[in-house]
Amino acid sequence: MGEVDFMKQQVREKIEQGFRCIKMKIGAIDLNEEYKLLKAIRKEFSSREIELHSIEQPIAADQWEIMANLCERSPLPIALDEELIGISLVTKKRELLQMIRPQYIILKPSLIGGWSGTEEWIALAKEFSIGWWVTSALESNVGLNAIAQWTYTLGNDMPQGLGTGDLFTNNVESPLHVEKDTLVYDNTEAWNLSEIYLKKRGMNS
Repeated sequence: MGEVDFMKQQVREKIEQGFRCIKMKIGAIDLNEEYKLLKAIRKEFSSREIELHSIEQPIAADQWEIMANLCERSPLPIALDEELIGISLVTKKRELLQMIRPQYIILKPSLIGGWSGTEEWIALAKEFSIGWWVTSALESNVGLNAIAQWTYTLGNDMPQGLGTGDLFTNNVESPLHVEKDTLVYDNTEAWNLSEIYLKKRGMNS
């Protein structure tokens, strides 16, 4: 996110750090500027280094017919995101996927019914041969830890969108950290939530 030069710098830094998957926010600046940015990135990094994978939720949610048409015609695979939020009935989930036929769906457990609601989406995605991945939704490090460990049990080898809570100015310490492009758990930094709580409160443990 940010202005063109800053976004180019961020992309360069992520590649140097070993990231294989980079997400860019489109629509934050002028469309022509973003197009120039994408062209500049492609000029600097070949398709072997960066490949256009998909675009997330290109239009507002609840426009199923238009979205279905886009998914059918778009040269770039489309991933549904906000489209899934607020749909709790399995029959409605099936109806959505059957009509739109997206190439991917993006699953935020906190916003789509927790573990069980997410697993319903996964089962239906498999039924319709739709790819999927899990992302966090600005949870604290405690919530992120739970989502990360649960996601690991799903056995999906695609890159997952599990942020590290760096946007928070007030977050608990965590044994989770990023190595290259992988979120890992450091066993030497075990959780001690009671101690963390007392420190936050300015008390002695």
